[in-house]
Amino acid sequence: MEERMKEEASYICDSCGEEIVVPIDLSGGSDQEYIEDCPVCCRPNVIHVETEEDGDVRVWAVRE
Repeated sequence: MEERMKEEASYICDSCGEEIVVPIDLSGGSDQEYIEDCPVCCRPNVIHVETEEDGDVRVWAVRE
């Protein structure tokens, strides 16, 4: 069985409801938090990235 790191994930913008795809860079740690403007509505979101024990990546956003 081949293991591959997940390179992209998506979240739903808390302001406009659009699904946004973001690159995943786990070199920043298994739990990350950063601010990114939505490419659709330009409102800032706090992006949370969590890596589960089984390697799955969970991404979600909340309004800043």
